[in-house]
Amino acid sequence: MTLDDCDRAIINGLQSGFPICARPFQQAAKDLGLAEDDLITRIARMREAGIITRFGPFLDAASMGGAFCLCAIEVPEARYDEVTDIVNGFDEVAHNYARDHRLNMWFVLATETPDGIGDTAARIEAATGLSVFQFPKLKEFFIGFRVAA
Repeated sequence: MTLDDCDRAIINGLQSGFPICARPFQQAAKDLGLAEDDLITRIARMREAGIITRFGPFLDAASMGGAFCLCAIEVPEARYDEVTDIVNGFDEVAHNYARDHRLNMWFVLATETPDGIGDTAARIEAATGLSVFQFPKLKEFFIGFRVAA
């Protein structure tokens, strides 16, 4: 799939916010000069093609009483796919990515309570038989990350 100018406008436009109203897709589509159905179809098509991997809000778990934590595991290469499936099977795993490092699997846990981080890490350790290293956030920086399409 190749992106056309309309797809690019959608990606660029929706990174800066999404309407909070009764018909958010209708409002977003209007702001982009599109029909609501066209916007929904285009987002779904880009998601299915892997152009975008996620469409949804980023919530501040800590301000709602929850917590985030960056975690890493040293996974034997022969078990990487198996462990990926196990780790990604936990609802608390926000995202997961490979790294060329001894700690070759990194993921973010998002839990409803701060205690949930340790509990979930322990459950992942039990399920995989591997140690989960936790790297809690010490300070938050807002960088306003955007990707131009």
